[in-house]
Amino acid sequence: MSRSVGFLLFLVLTIGGGLAIGYITLPGEWYAGLAKPSFNPPNWIFPPVWTILYVLIAIAGWRVWDIDLTSAQRFWWAQLVLNFLWSPTFFGFQQMGLALLVIALLLVSIIGFIRVTWEAERPSAIMFIPYLLWVAFATLLNVSLYLLNPVV
Repeated sequence: MSRSVGFLLFLVLTIGGGLAIGYITLPGEWYAGLAKPSFNPPNWIFPPVWTILYVLIAIAGWRVWDIDLTSAQRFWWAQLVLNFLWSPTFFGFQQMGLALLVIALLLVSIIGFIRVTWEAERPSAIMFIPYLLWVAFATLLNVSLYLLNPVV
């Protein structure tokens, strides 16, 4: 497979998959009715932030695939699966506790990716830093929503 075709496939998979899952699991009435922390961002911020992050995730994934960095590829695929699993768990199944477990594992996989790419493929590691920061913030938000809205 040519490098450009590989790059395009990573973009389509990551951006397309992420945006499709986001569209399918849009926050609805259930989410609107939750008590939210004071730092909860407005809903309109999520699509542009995630689009930028998905582009960075795709580029980093393509780069580690292109140089055949196997350990990084494992973390990259793990984070993508967990990333794509979080929205259906939180918004679709309305399972904030289970979603918290998913996002915690997502954080671990992002940190793992950064760790294994830091020396061998530093640009990919750096591309994951904004993702790490956003997911850390999202984890704090998930925890806050879970604590503010106890399940009866």
